[in-house]
Amino acid sequence: MPQLNIASIINKTEAEGPGVRMAIWVQGCLKRCPSCCNPEFLPIRARSLLSTVEICALILKNKQTHNIKGITLLGGEPLLQAQGLAEIAQYSQSIGLSVMLFTGYNKTELLESQFAGATKLLHYTDLLIDGEYLAEQNESSRNWVGSSNQAFHYLSNTYDRSIETQALMTTNEWRIAQDGTLLGNGLPFIIKS
Repeated sequence: MPQLNIASIINKTEAEGPGVRMAIWVQGCLKRCPSCCNPEFLPIRARSLLSTVEICALILKNKQTHNIKGITLLGGEPLLQAQGLAEIAQYSQSIGLSVMLFTGYNKTELLESQFAGATKLLHYTDLLIDGEYLAEQNESSRNWVGSSNQAFHYLSNTYDRSIETQALMTTNEWRIAQDGTLLGNGLPFIIKS
């Protein structure tokens, strides 16, 4: 049973993709994009190790409790944990949820020889958004991306280009944790203060 190194999970969000979703951020990234929106998720170090079985159980609970319509995989860099995430994506689709995946790599770089499990992960992904965030190409006309170089790849018929510019009810969310920590997520960041 594979384990995933998880940086953060939000059980119910409307800011991390189309509709009500569960967002899963993985810990660790080899890229060092200037102006990364999640710099604390870059170091490759143990954060919160969860088995794929534990995560799948949480996804099912969130579907039943919050009526989520999909999951969004972000990071860090999800492709570094493609094998485990592929199982998560496959399970999610098997219970009728969509899968959205963000990566800092370009789609052409997502080869099995580079990232074990990449082929299966992409097979069970409905919407892929690829490309590094480039501050000099900042953009605010499309949903969920920060720079114009980032591309939407529709890998199934679940979504179409209309979602890129549809009006969103929620672009950012704020939560206060039990310890008083302020948590924010959405466009284009997740913060803790």
